[in-house]
Amino acid sequence: MAGLFQKILIANRGEIALRVQRACREMGIRTVAVHSTADAQAMHVRLADESVCIGPPQARDSYLNAASILTAAIVTGADAIHPGYGFLSENAEFADMVEAHGLTFIGPSPDHIRMMGDKITAKTAMASLGVPLVPGSDGELHSLDAARAVAETIGYPVLIKAAAGGGGRGMKVARAASELEEAWGSARAEARAAFGNDAVYMEKYLDRPRHIELQVMADSHGNVVHFGERDCSLQRRHQKLLEEAGSPVISEAQRAALGATVTSALQQLGYRNAGTLEFLYQDGQFAFIEMNTRLQVEHPVTEMVCSVDLVREQIRIASGEPLGYTQSDIRFTGHAIECRINAEDPETFLPTPGLVSAFHAPGGLGVRVDSALYAGYKVPPFYDSMVAKLIVHAPTRMEAIARLRRSLAEFAIVGIKTTLPLHQRIVEDPQFQSGEYTIHWLERFVAGG
Repeated sequence: MAGLFQKILIANRGEIALRVQRACREMGIRTVAVHSTADAQAMHVRLADESVCIGPPQARDSYLNAASILTAAIVTGADAIHPGYGFLSENAEFADMVEAHGLTFIGPSPDHIRMMGDKITAKTAMASLGVPLVPGSDGELHSLDAARAVAETIGYPVLIKAAAGGGGRGMKVARAASELEEAWGSARAEARAAFGNDAVYMEKYLDRPRHIELQVMADSHGNVVHFGERDCSLQRRHQKLLEEAGSPVISEAQRAALGATVTSALQQLGYRNAGTLEFLYQDGQFAFIEMNTRLQVEHPVTEMVCSVDLVREQIRIASGEPLGYTQSDIRFTGHAIECRINAEDPETFLPTPGLVSAFHAPGGLGVRVDSALYAGYKVPPFYDSMVAKLIVHAPTRMEAIARLRRSLAEFAIVGIKTTLPLHQRIVEDPQFQSGEYTIHWLERFVAGG
């Protein structure tokens, strides 16, 4: 394809590195894999056109080592870097470095990554563009007295959140005034330890919300579209375990209205490439909480219902091509569900790295498995525990659940414990089947409540 990149370095590992490789191969683009010494036999290394070892097992010395990754890109003659998700994907300094060395960062501009990486700045920007927010503080809370004043205004319970947070760290609930001081101190201490930044802000704590996110794509020519919503309400300790597209509780009219608000905001912002805006949804109202300036783990459910390759679109846009379609061209067909399969004990949730002695992925109509596992592969203990994603698509939600049930029964990962049994329990639960769940449901389900 004329105008596209000739060679892309993929600054990631595991299933997302494979996912980007597949898109590149179909587009006729050569790939460079980077890997730690622990990943020398990983599937993403085996299938790449070239590979470069960038350091020892610990992520800080390899996949988070910007200098090593850039050196690998320059030495191999890559003209672009795709960061995947996690690691350096939302690191504005890394994106700056990539561009300073004459390479293309396949993602948003460093300025937008920086803007959305600070949740206070992100909320201020979105509010100014007409996107609805959860009631809360106007910005960072600089004192406990200021926190008390905001809490009295918006009412308890309240949530203290780290401005530079993520993954549920630096988040504490105060259900009454007597709990605020402890929540304030605990959130700041946790934020300082996790992010090196103890700035916090406050939001009204919603007691039964759903987590709804909207997938967007924008080119460098001012065109912005959305690919509908994903329901990511099934979470444990703020970590998503199962996602759906679309949401069982969102109507077409609500999707269209939210999409119009979001695409207008991003057009005014001059945003470029893929992004996901996350909302809490309760009593028919959406409230923006944050934006992820990268590809999401759960992007396959959107791909299934929209028949679009989001990675391909990222690469096209980064090369300067326009979207080539408008919102009216995007069709939403059927229902898709994704299960994140982790190398964890399904009861204790402790990581279970080790040797995979056998691996069998389910198949059939409407079934997709994104995984870098193979029989004989040793899951290392140094990285995120997710080892596979099972995605199903069917004409209706109930048919998708039936397909998911069948696929989970076929899925075999032998040698290590995984969360497959937990997903089998979830799909059999009547409340999940009805779609009547909130972000708090899974915690109670896991606890047996």
